[in-house]
Amino acid sequence: MRPAPLLIALLAAWGLSGLALLYLGLPPAAWQGIGAAIALLAILDAWRLRARPTPQAIRQVPDALALGVWREVSLAFESPARAQRVDVYDLHPGGWPMQGLPRRLSLAAGSVTGFDYRLCPVERGDAVFEGVQLRLHSPLRLWRQSRVAGTPQRVRVYPNFAPLTRFALFSAEQASRLVGAHLRRRRGEGTDFNQMREYRVGDSLRQIDWKATARSRKLISREYQDEKNQQLVMMIDTGRRMLAREDALGHFDHVLNASLVVSYLALRQGDAVGLFASGGDARWVAPQRGMGAVDTLLRASYDLQPRAVATDYLAAATELSLRQRRRALVMLVTNVRDEDIEDLLAAVRLLQKRHLVCVASLREQSLDRALEDEVRDLPGAIRAGAVARYLEQRAAAHEALRSHRVMVLDVGSDELPAALVERYLAFKRDGLL
Repeated sequence: MRPAPLLIALLAAWGLSGLALLYLGLPPAAWQGIGAAIALLAILDAWRLRARPTPQAIRQVPDALALGVWREVSLAFESPARAQRVDVYDLHPGGWPMQGLPRRLSLAAGSVTGFDYRLCPVERGDAVFEGVQLRLHSPLRLWRQSRVAGTPQRVRVYPNFAPLTRFALFSAEQASRLVGAHLRRRRGEGTDFNQMREYRVGDSLRQIDWKATARSRKLISREYQDEKNQQLVMMIDTGRRMLAREDALGHFDHVLNASLVVSYLALRQGDAVGLFASGGDARWVAPQRGMGAVDTLLRASYDLQPRAVATDYLAAATELSLRQRRRALVMLVTNVRDEDIEDLLAAVRLLQKRHLVCVASLREQSLDRALEDEVRDLPGAIRAGAVARYLEQRAAAHEALRSHRVMVLDVGSDELPAALVERYLAFKRDGLL
């Protein structure tokens, strides 16, 4: 409980009135009587404030929130005994941007008063709303008291899965184009028979079914589709390489979002998708088929966080080889550095004994911008030279991987979803799995 501005002003005025004792001849008893009256009012007002019951607070917020998406939170209050005025501030997770707080309310006795405010989660994982902080005012406005109402509430912050719900309205091929993947259209080729149809200009002679042609007396072609029931494993790095941040989302959040996009499209294609995280936080989800696997992947990955530790690629590849026996397309998403190349090459060779491996190397876009800046002084020249040398060593590490027949994608965070989807569909259409 703290004195309100009115009480402070009264005490200041009473203190200044003491000058009247010296210059105006005010009787000391009168001055003391004024002080005693103020003290009595303050004590009575403090007692009445302390006796007031805490208003009941109810918060309504979804149990699952999406990263970087503004959501509304509803707060409702009920004053059981008498009308009162309160200042409200919700104890939401710290660091989240919000709009509409604090708020001052006048609560009527026995009625419910509420309002909405908006907030934006900025970090995935588990978060806690501790309670609702209330500042109550005494009847005479001489005191203010801070209390916490309501109960703590735990929520889960998932990656932004809104793009996945948007893809549900389109076919797998249309959804692939939405993320920017450039697909090679190959008519009539694939690994699984789909249907018979009339011959079209451009079909190869190998597609013609001569028996069906003889029966119908017109050219009939076999149409094939990409083989289904194959397996995709997203192998994501949760080590120190993923701690970089260039915009509202960190590199790891971009990696997780892109992995969910390609996983969703693979499930739409009839394949099974698994997840293997290693480096910092570790996680394993065995490949599963069906669109219900999207929920499994979201629940398994929403709280993954990169840690300031070095990723042991060889140990990760060994563990994955023991867990994943069936041949699969393994998409390793990391940030390749030249000092990691020996360990990474050993890990890729181990995985290649059974699996098809693709390495997606996330590039810091700030480095590209640094090379585009005009050099005007010696520090700028040194910085540009260091960046150019780093990119040269990075390119050499990528070439070392390509020399071992490893597909390497060197892309920025914005290009990552399209690049992964395009490469996955290319592997499917080429029948490499």
